[in-house]
Amino acid sequence: MKKIISISALTFTLINAAAYKLPEQSLEGLALGAANVANCQGADCAYYNPANISFLDSDNNYLEAGITYVYLPKIEFIGQTTINNLTLNSDAKSKEEHILVPFVHYVSKPYGPLRYSFSITVPGGLSKRWDSSVQKLSAQEFTLKTLQFNPSVSYKINDNFAIAAGVSVVYSEGKVYSDGSDIGLPLKREMKGDSIDYGFNIAATYKLSNGINLAATYRSKIKLSEEGKANLYFGNFGQKYDASVNVYLPATLTLAVSKDFEKFSMEFLYEKTFWSDYKTLDFNYDKKLPALLEAFDKPIPKNWKNSDTFRISFRYFYNDKLTLMAGYSYDESPVPNDTLSYELPDSNAHIFSAGFKYRQNKNLSWGAAILYDYKKKRYVNNSKIKGEFKKGGAFLVTTGFEYKF
Repeated sequence: MKKIISISALTFTLINAAAYKLPEQSLEGLALGAANVANCQGADCAYYNPANISFLDSDNNYLEAGITYVYLPKIEFIGQTTINNLTLNSDAKSKEEHILVPFVHYVSKPYGPLRYSFSITVPGGLSKRWDSSVQKLSAQEFTLKTLQFNPSVSYKINDNFAIAAGVSVVYSEGKVYSDGSDIGLPLKREMKGDSIDYGFNIAATYKLSNGINLAATYRSKIKLSEEGKANLYFGNFGQKYDASVNVYLPATLTLAVSKDFEKFSMEFLYEKTFWSDYKTLDFNYDKKLPALLEAFDKPIPKNWKNSDTFRISFRYFYNDKLTLMAGYSYDESPVPNDTLSYELPDSNAHIFSAGFKYRQNKNLSWGAAILYDYKKKRYVNNSKIKGEFKKGGAFLVTTGFEYKF
């Protein structure tokens, strides 16, 4: 079997952040635009920074649960596509998408200097569909679903410093459909697969006496080794194969600093996402493809680059019960112009978020948040596509609760 070089077509398109990563994994996480690392203050520390669970109230367990609704508007393309030296008008709009994303976080009471936690989240995913004839050749449907279980343990070294480590167990399943029959290329593909894979995370927090918190976290790359079945067709001729392909959740490093004031706090976060492993798109089959189907077995250069994200967030403690939150992020796309395509017409983004949290009583809090991901227009001119992608982006709405016991 051929070696799979890097990320597959399953990884294309986006939920929210650049490419297909989803960092907003809690009520406060969405309200603060994921700038919730140095100063996370509840059960969602289990995901954002498990070192911080050492500094939570030692008399309580913490539980948070909620759900995020994701709306992906249609992406519009105006321009041309070159296929086999033939240039075709390719004006089109993708389908809009509606997705529900759950989350659960738990933090235990401390056991001496140790404390444990876990999160159940959807760390990344995608769903992008095109009905237009040219776009269907490469991206009729690309869907990736993930579910992550992430237990962690923190160790409180002293009243100012704590460290943590954890493991990630990710279940994923993917689907790839493409069809070129509408433009006279009788090539059709139907592929499905799933996988269980593993990674790790580490974190550290240092609290200064003047209300400044410093934090660093690292999440490892996780290779999702999708394995399943592929049905490949050339006109009425079809073959079934065992197939596999690697999908990567990229490694991420975050460095954050927060400052507490009397009724106000703010956090600044820098995030580096290591997308550069995505150099080539390739698939792996259990036997050699016949000449009619060779088009499905050609590696495609992608050459993604590492990307930077800058986040800032604000909390305002209006009174003992109500907290107001807001955030802003600038998110770079990892996709270079030379390999930009319909599977992921990504661009740099401005992300705005806001929300509130209300303390119903000493044990129960609840709230809601909203996020708007504004994708900048992107002009592309490479060997296959010439034109402009616009609109798209994402709207997210989250509701959730936290309970102490």
